[in-house]
Amino acid sequence: MTEAILFMLGLGVACGGILSLASRVFYVYEDPRIAAVEYCLSGANCGGCGYAGCTAAAAAIVAGKATPTVCIVGGPDCAEAVAEVMGMEVGAAEPPVSKNCCTGGTRAEDMYDYMGALSCHAVNALSGGYKTCDIGCLGFGDCVKSCQFDAIEIGPTGVPVVDDDKCVGCGACERACPKGIVSVTTPSERLLHFNQDSECLAPCRQGCPAEINIPKYIRQIKAGNYEAAVSTIRERNPLLLSCGRVCPHPCETACRREIDDEAVSINQLKRFVADYEMNSGSRLPIPQSPPTGKRIAIVGGGPAGLSCAYFLARMGHSPVIYEAMNKLGGMLRYGIPEYRLPKKVLDWEIEGILNLGITAKTNMRVGKDFTIESLREEGFDAIFLGIGAWVDYALRVEGEDLDGCYKGINFLSRLGDDDPLPIGKRVGVVGGGNSAIDCVRNAIRMGAEEVYIIYRRTRAEMPANEVEIEAAEHEGIKFIFLAAPVKVVADDKGKVTHMEYLKMELGEPDASGRRRPVPIEGSETMLPLDTIITAIGQQPDIDFLADEKEAKDLKTTRWKTFDVDEKTLQGNIPYIFSAGDSQTGPQLVVDAIGGGRRAARSIHQYVTEQEVTAPPNALLKKFIPGTRFKHVDGVTKMARAEMEELSAKTRIQSFIEVDQVLKEDVAIRETKRCLQCGNLCYNPDA
Repeated sequence: MTEAILFMLGLGVACGGILSLASRVFYVYEDPRIAAVEYCLSGANCGGCGYAGCTAAAAAIVAGKATPTVCIVGGPDCAEAVAEVMGMEVGAAEPPVSKNCCTGGTRAEDMYDYMGALSCHAVNALSGGYKTCDIGCLGFGDCVKSCQFDAIEIGPTGVPVVDDDKCVGCGACERACPKGIVSVTTPSERLLHFNQDSECLAPCRQGCPAEINIPKYIRQIKAGNYEAAVSTIRERNPLLLSCGRVCPHPCETACRREIDDEAVSINQLKRFVADYEMNSGSRLPIPQSPPTGKRIAIVGGGPAGLSCAYFLARMGHSPVIYEAMNKLGGMLRYGIPEYRLPKKVLDWEIEGILNLGITAKTNMRVGKDFTIESLREEGFDAIFLGIGAWVDYALRVEGEDLDGCYKGINFLSRLGDDDPLPIGKRVGVVGGGNSAIDCVRNAIRMGAEEVYIIYRRTRAEMPANEVEIEAAEHEGIKFIFLAAPVKVVADDKGKVTHMEYLKMELGEPDASGRRRPVPIEGSETMLPLDTIITAIGQQPDIDFLADEKEAKDLKTTRWKTFDVDEKTLQGNIPYIFSAGDSQTGPQLVVDAIGGGRRAARSIHQYVTEQEVTAPPNALLKKFIPGTRFKHVDGVTKMARAEMEELSAKTRIQSFIEVDQVLKEDVAIRETKRCLQCGNLCYNPDA
């Protein structure tokens, strides 16, 4: 018995020694901070942080592989507690939120009766589901079942509805959705998202150069939520007051209602809510990401530059605008007349953009007051060129520089700067675009008694907006079509007295698709004029590049525009980007705004040391095949809301704004005409 006890004691001592030795040999140290950090975390073990539970997340924080803000469920309080344990600064992180892009739901037609398991994954395994729309929500709520925070539900229309107040952005719903229509993104990611061919997009959204979510803001106006509508528009367009007045609304051309009725007054509804905010006496807050410390020089304070600066500022960067003129606005201020876009409206809008912390330096011309090289020496991380197209094309006819001859942009910009050029009683404007129309409508308001448009093609070929042409006709502007100037005639003092032009006839189509004007021999005609304004097109002034060192090698086109990548808008010099008229040539304001946002996306990638890539599967004003119909069922003709305008007799007496905003009851009635389209689905009136 004694021997057995002694043996067991000896065996115990031996085993203890072996275990003690093994514990020293195989000892794995665990930082006590891991447990302390894990205690601070939410305990949800949801995986939304990207790690396999809270223990793994705590270990990553202690190892320096994750920040104190990694727990998206715990929020700011959790981050502060973790930072205190770690002795670190909290830092800042954007809160991710789940969003659903499908608007179809129960409106999408069924291809067959499904009787299987009530699971999105199960039905998706059968050739992608039973709906005619192959990208839409299947409606069985796998996303709802996956959410442990009760933040998502299937709404009355059969699509997921997210409660932003409850959503923590854990990503469970995104992982559960087999269609990929539910995604968890940060505000910056949403700002920089571009329409994709795999998304549920109404035709009007596809046709909008700024890619505004048009059905959403119309739906918000209909519900009386005007502030939300403004915020929706601002996610894509910071110049909604301006666009609400001057945009020719290509979105309305794509409106499905127009197929069997008149298009919804989309642009007038945009102006309605934009004016609502301006007239409310206060500005809606614009969210911004945490500061990044990155500085970007924005050369040019027109629509493209303002848009680029706005989106960069919202992403936390620090843009500085360098503008050659006295004030910001570019062609919005110096090209578009007061009667279309009042300067006080533009000033209010620009002030709101600058309030994001954007610095603006006016009377600063590139090549004269600074150079691209000097901007780099000042420490700017990237440079955006949005210098516009301010150089008018010449007529190339005898006498075009005589006293009384002006270039269109100079005429308009002097007027926009409250320093108008003198004009006579008989004014002729050569050209058929929007600038030419602006010139003649300004001239009639400046006191001219006879004002002419001289255009070498017919009215049908005029590139100006139809609504502007009609307005000019109503105001008494005379149109001389199929006329090509050949000479300007002056008196013995060198003052213009006549324009000589040749009558034309249309021949075969040229590269633009329009029929080429051909002169008629012996048709010379004299037109008495004392002021001639040339408005036949513009191009950028890129002469400053010749004096640059590195930037002199920036690629340009034969039209003197910047030859950047058409999708990323990055130049062959990696830190230079461009958009707007200096990249595309003269285009719509809304095109410049959309280009500014696209450039901001690429600049953000560049300054944050990511690869600069094109938006994936981006439409970029193309249409998704099959989404443009030839007929829509269930549409009852309803009168379109037309904006009120001052009579021609009244408006030509001054520069007061012509177009008036919709009244509230008219705007609400107009929202009811919207079919709330998706890719294939829509709400019929019946």
